[in-house]
Amino acid sequence: MVSERSLAVLRVIVQDYVASREPVGSKTIVERHSFGVSAATIRNDMAQLEEEELIAAPHTSSGRVPTDKGYRVFVDQLADQRPLSAGQRQAIETFLGKAIDLDDVLIRTVRHLSILTNQVALAQYPSFGNARVRHIEVVALAPTRLMTVLITDTGRVDQHLIDGPHGLDDAGLALLRDTFNSELDGLALADAAMALRGVAEKLPPERRAVAAEVARSLGEQVAANRQDRLVMAGAANLARTEGDFSGSIYPVLEAIEEQVTLLKLFSEMEIGDDEVEVRIGRENEEFGLGETSVLAGGYTASGGSVARLGVLGPTRMDYSTNMAAVRAVARYLTRLLAEE
Repeated sequence: MVSERSLAVLRVIVQDYVASREPVGSKTIVERHSFGVSAATIRNDMAQLEEEELIAAPHTSSGRVPTDKGYRVFVDQLADQRPLSAGQRQAIETFLGKAIDLDDVLIRTVRHLSILTNQVALAQYPSFGNARVRHIEVVALAPTRLMTVLITDTGRVDQHLIDGPHGLDDAGLALLRDTFNSELDGLALADAAMALRGVAEKLPPERRAVAAEVARSLGEQVAANRQDRLVMAGAANLARTEGDFSGSIYPVLEAIEEQVTLLKLFSEMEIGDDEVEVRIGRENEEFGLGETSVLAGGYTASGGSVARLGVLGPTRMDYSTNMAAVRAVARYLTRLLAEE
């Protein structure tokens, strides 16, 4: 059984080790923190923590560092729930508020979150399996190039180019656009994929060839939007913390490039309203991320679907600050997308 003072000692060991990357000794704790007891008493507390496998000595006669179990106790019981500063919150609103569509929003989100936390930032696209078609545009960029635009009720805007002579004037473009919108507007993406097969036949014979090309292009866009995807930023932050990994960081880099792996990890994290879940070290071993911690929260897109947002980095990280950053960015992202 760990005493209250021992837990307080664990808290300062985690905080000091995260700040310095140096093992923490009893003398350092007495000098830096006001426990009002001797170094010998602190050593007894540390012995208790070591017996419970919450801290460990990386080298003989060294100070102590937190174990995965120690970080878990810290996160569950000891981490301060301090909010971001007013300046940080304002920076989030200013930076994300300039986004022009969902792609831009998520790219800006992970870039800013990686800056706030100095970790790899990850954002999952909302589940588009339940998304519906809001609008379709067909735009002539040149006599030999068309662009199809698919807009869903989740705020996703997807563009695709078609090369080749199309022979469409303004009236032809309007007819094509109106026909596709008439047939697809409001359909779930799965139903839209089926409906696309018959749209070309509803147009005059001289327009069917180009309509078939537009249908093929939109079909590719629908298929792409039905797949779960991630956007990430800040992988260079791992290189700056390479000393926190026992071996090469390349296996970690390879693992985070596997979106299927990260999406599966995200899907297993149970996240309630306004909560941030933390998975630490060995808890991620099956995903090839046994030396990392993953923090994730949820945000809600305009269509009502919930997706994950979070950060990944070494187990030696500032959990309190990073949890606050993930929570704040997820809250703002939900508000921003609700306004779309």
